[in-house]
Amino acid sequence: MKITDLLKPQSILLNADPVTKADAIYTLGELMDKGGYLTDKAEYLKAVFAREESGSTGLGDGIATPHAKSAGVKEPGLAAMVVPNGVDFEALDGQPSRLFFMIAAPEGAADTHVEVLSKLATMVIDPDFKEALIQAATVDRFLELITAKEEGNFDPSVEGYIKPAEDQKATSITDAIEAKATEAIEKVAPKISVDNPHYDVLAVTGCPTGIAHTYMAAESLERKAKEMGVSLKVEKNGASGVKDALTAEEIEHAKCIIVASDRQVEMARFDGKPMIQTKVANGINKAEELLREAMAGTAPVYHASPSDKNGAVAAFDAADNFGRQIYKHLMNGVSHMLPFVIGGGILIALAFLFDVFDPANPKNFGSGTPLAAFLMQIGGASFGFMLPVLAGYIAMSIADRPGLVAGFVGGLLANQGGSGFLGALIAGFAAGYLVLLVKKLVSGLPQALEGTKPVLFYPVLGVLFIGIAITFIINPPVSALNHWLMDSLQSMGTTSRVLLGLIFGAMMSVDMGGPVVNKAAYVIGTGALATGEYGIMAAVMAGGMVPPLAIALCTTFFPSRFTEAERKSGITNYIMGLSFITEGAIPFAAADPVRVLPACIIGAGTAGALSMFFECTLRAPHGGIFVVPTIGNPLLYLASIAIGSVVACFILALVKPSLKNSITK
Repeated sequence: MKITDLLKPQSILLNADPVTKADAIYTLGELMDKGGYLTDKAEYLKAVFAREESGSTGLGDGIATPHAKSAGVKEPGLAAMVVPNGVDFEALDGQPSRLFFMIAAPEGAADTHVEVLSKLATMVIDPDFKEALIQAATVDRFLELITAKEEGNFDPSVEGYIKPAEDQKATSITDAIEAKATEAIEKVAPKISVDNPHYDVLAVTGCPTGIAHTYMAAESLERKAKEMGVSLKVEKNGASGVKDALTAEEIEHAKCIIVASDRQVEMARFDGKPMIQTKVANGINKAEELLREAMAGTAPVYHASPSDKNGAVAAFDAADNFGRQIYKHLMNGVSHMLPFVIGGGILIALAFLFDVFDPANPKNFGSGTPLAAFLMQIGGASFGFMLPVLAGYIAMSIADRPGLVAGFVGGLLANQGGSGFLGALIAGFAAGYLVLLVKKLVSGLPQALEGTKPVLFYPVLGVLFIGIAITFIINPPVSALNHWLMDSLQSMGTTSRVLLGLIFGAMMSVDMGGPVVNKAAYVIGTGALATGEYGIMAAVMAGGMVPPLAIALCTTFFPSRFTEAERKSGITNYIMGLSFITEGAIPFAAADPVRVLPACIIGAGTAGALSMFFECTLRAPHGGIFVVPTIGNPLLYLASIAIGSVVACFILALVKPSLKNSITK
């Protein structure tokens, strides 16, 4: 399979002029769709924007490679775009991007095409090839250059950059064999020699999708190592599996290991070796710095825990500060907790929906009929895992697998002791750091007892220590605080509750599904569910539904303020908004944050405030309109969302000027 098998002429656009990053992505999405590679363009673009949230694919030097795996992709494909004047794509070097290759891969794909796509990713790093593509006058010329590069006939020293056919024919079989042999020798020469049969430096690269950046980082490190005379081998953790896997002998003799990865890699094999851990983007843009540090002998020695031998851990940026590490631990717990909360919460809400309220026995509401009792039992079982899972996976993020059991126990004891969500949160962090303490305490034991640490010392001492901490230190004050908060919420007047709803609704729109304010509001809302407070969750979901709905309404009724691509994308925001997927508004906010964000925040706050004013309640932490029948005062709840969306729509229409020259895709 060749690159040109995945890149059709109708998927190439020369002399494009997108004005924003979002506009560039939408244009490329249109090209990808024209090539027939997509079944659901909106689903694919959603995955692309999600990939951009984890780190820009603007690589610097004028190159950008937006890409994603998605269920909306029918078959693997490419789209290409040249922007002569460049567009701000949030590139790592801060410079405009001019050459774009968008990559689409089906969900779960790991086939030959992945190697082809990775080959393209490494080809565009060549500055001469990049400039030749940018200067291409026609689509045919663009494809011709790619074919020449792939077949080894691209030569910047000759006119037209492509070796003439007669020169190719003139080459004898002997010359060809000699050239290939020379090429092979040159390729491995900087890696090993007779005097030094082992590699100086080993590297591991990996990106979330395993398509582009994995191989670009490897290529960048290999090129720079060759220039510096450093012998190097790179293991690529790509979508199709591990390529050029490092052997135990190679690891043993290497001076240093570089792990440039944003995905999970096997780390235990590097125990006792000097190691540099960093982002995959640094492997692309800071290859020389990484190699110089590796050869300087100043890298810290990596020490793997016994539990690492049975699992992989994610590489992280060594520059992460303490606050960032705390946030990562928290999100690990929350991400594992949410499926239990959503599944259990919706089933519990359905139990109330299918039950008949008996005034004589109000406490039995939700279990009064056999069906309701059945749903309540299952939902309650799922919901009951909420706090142990939260604490367990926070602790695991801190102390690896030995922290899991201590975290589970701490979360359960927090639930039983009345400290609830906040107590489980504290217990998770306490359990993790207590297990780290246990590891230090037993580190001096004889080598003969090494195998007993993960199965005896870590669980026994970890559970004992967190049991003491949660029972005597955490539960008493946190439980008292919980009771005070619940009493305060229940005693709040209408005005105070409306203000509370306004705040939480607005918070959902600040970073629109992002990692800070939005998640803080959502976590507080789900935590309130565990205490029996359902009004906050209702305000949170109402606020989260407003931004995409407001965008959809504005693109429909005020189309002159948006590009053609934005208007098309606006339609999908109806679905996203009704499904409580706030992220649908992110591309619009990224393109015009000064106007979009304030409008959405005001509208979301309005919806949250009205939800509280109408005393709406929500027992399910997700679902959008699909759980409306389970909501207390459902019609007024829908009215709150509609009013908030209309408010945001009109504000955005007022502050956003009409486009004099709409960009057509």
